[in-house]
Amino acid sequence: MKQPENKWQHWTLRREADGLAWLEIDKANSTTNSLSAAVMEELGCVLDTLDARPPAALVIASAKAAGFIAGADIDEFSRMDSAADARVMVARGWTLFERLADVSYPTLALIRGHCLGGGLELALACRYRIVVDEPGTKLALPEVMLGIVPGWGGMKRLPDRIGPALALDLMLTGKAVDAKKAKRIGLADDCVPPRVMENAARMRVRSGSANPPLPWMARLMNGPLQAKVADKARKQVAGRARREHYPAPYAIIDMWARFEGNALAVPAGDPAALETIFASPTTRNLLRVYHLQERLKGFGKGADFVPRHVHVIGAGVMGGDIAAVCAQRGLTVTLQDQTVERIAPAIARAAKLFERRFKGDRRLVRFALDRLIPDPQGHGAVRADVIIEAIFENLDAKRALFADLERRARPDAILASNTSSLKLEDIATCLSDPGRLLGIHFFNPVAMMPLVEVVAGEQSDVLALQRAAAFVRKLDKLPLPVKSAPGFLVNAVLGPYMLEALRCVEEGIAPEVVDAALVDFGMPMGPVELVDTVGLDIAVAAGKALAGAGAAPPQKLLALVSAGKLGKKTGEGYYRWKDDKPVRATAGAVPAGLADRILAPLLSATRRCVADGVVADADLADAGVIFGTGFAPWSGGPMNYLQRGANAPLGVDSVLAERNPPLIQQDPI
Repeated sequence: MKQPENKWQHWTLRREADGLAWLEIDKANSTTNSLSAAVMEELGCVLDTLDARPPAALVIASAKAAGFIAGADIDEFSRMDSAADARVMVARGWTLFERLADVSYPTLALIRGHCLGGGLELALACRYRIVVDEPGTKLALPEVMLGIVPGWGGMKRLPDRIGPALALDLMLTGKAVDAKKAKRIGLADDCVPPRVMENAARMRVRSGSANPPLPWMARLMNGPLQAKVADKARKQVAGRARREHYPAPYAIIDMWARFEGNALAVPAGDPAALETIFASPTTRNLLRVYHLQERLKGFGKGADFVPRHVHVIGAGVMGGDIAAVCAQRGLTVTLQDQTVERIAPAIARAAKLFERRFKGDRRLVRFALDRLIPDPQGHGAVRADVIIEAIFENLDAKRALFADLERRARPDAILASNTSSLKLEDIATCLSDPGRLLGIHFFNPVAMMPLVEVVAGEQSDVLALQRAAAFVRKLDKLPLPVKSAPGFLVNAVLGPYMLEALRCVEEGIAPEVVDAALVDFGMPMGPVELVDTVGLDIAVAAGKALAGAGAAPPQKLLALVSAGKLGKKTGEGYYRWKDDKPVRATAGAVPAGLADRILAPLLSATRRCVADGVVADADLADAGVIFGTGFAPWSGGPMNYLQRGANAPLGVDSVLAERNPPLIQQDPI
């Protein structure tokens, strides 16, 4: 029986009769544990107590069901005014975890749930780590995604634990590993089910066993080959991100290779210095993106709505993939189309998705497939909590469908359309209660795109919109409230952007050069490649080939479509495609101002959407364009980019006055 020896505000220390001590973190007035200044100060006091009376061994665990430790307190970091403040924060964590690593008694971190950033750095300072085999257990050092570095010992200890190659991959991408992978790569000493986790912790921390040495190649990479490993890592990072846009990954490599993972040892004038990172606009902007994401997550929280059954009508690419994502997230889904044969391809795609997401776990794949039910007669509509229409874009067909659904569906069921080219107000004329209709607008590929637009028509019920946002969060996606308008937000800004790119090609600039200009800016994919990926026929159909009334579409686009060259799906468009990748010629020099020219219509369209009230404010516009299009996160979003003015394009309005690009009216992605 563990008896409390001392209880601080955020930590509780208990000792067992045989000398084993248990230290539990339970941050006060918070649903999750984070390492704020107060929490870290108390941890120092705990270590003082343990120094005065050392235990036989120490297990550190969380008292919260939500997880182990989510990392440092981001709000505290966001409020820092100077690089000196950042250095003090890093020094506090580095010194404390060095102290934990040097204690004379064995220590173990018992990790259940999320273990991120500073939480993982604390765990790495322990001699042993046991992870609990549950879906929520994730370990990561995601600091790079905030434009900062794991400065509390992660850059020193993670390469020593799992080898430089794996460690750099995790630190430079911020990606997480689950419990099983943590055990497999050596990050955890054991992976156990919840029912035995405490006994497993006792046995391991008392075992006295030594940590296994790194394989010989990893030891070479950590020693004589370190410089070569660092050079290779820099080249790989350079292929994805420019140092002026993202200094943190380059700093991580330098700190590991040149300063033994100690951020405090880097002199102030060095490009990898904490002062350099803190002064970078990228750090401020990536922290801004983090807060924007948290704001989107907040939508739907107030709704008392727990969806269990979704009915999707239309088993095409969008409808079938929406159904698959819902089933993957644990919902029962009935998928309706005219025949079982039309539904079968969607089930086959879903099976492949489940195989990837559940990493080949046949039991989980089978459970997910069992939740995805072919329903050609549409019987599921009468039981569903959420009904999503994803049929072809025909106003009369949609009106007839929703009129029938209103008669058959439960009165409290959400009635939603995935349309982006038809006005919700026009569809809702068929309903006796038009307030029931709203938009839930997914993007392709559904499984990968994090954003979902929750669209309010003129008469859409406010409570129904809140419940729709709650449904989107149930899918672990980000709901963005938008008003019904052509293209909503994301398509409205992408259309002019892609049109301007195609006009540049029309003028003789090579597609490779156009795409290189925007990838250099920080877009995840060039606009010409994006058009090819979407499909040139879809581009033509959407908004009269991305052009408005009286405007001629790009002739090369029309010529390619007439020749049956529709892009990736036919193997040729603006590019030839091989193995699902574009075959590119070597890009020539990028003309000065090319990226500015192509971005100008996107920036102006975003500003117009804010002015027209399509989104509530500029922050939500930035969130939507970043998470809906991949707009360069280092910039903080298009509105922030315009406001800050750093390297911002000039003459946005003059470009628009000449071009007057219209709004795209169908999913470009």
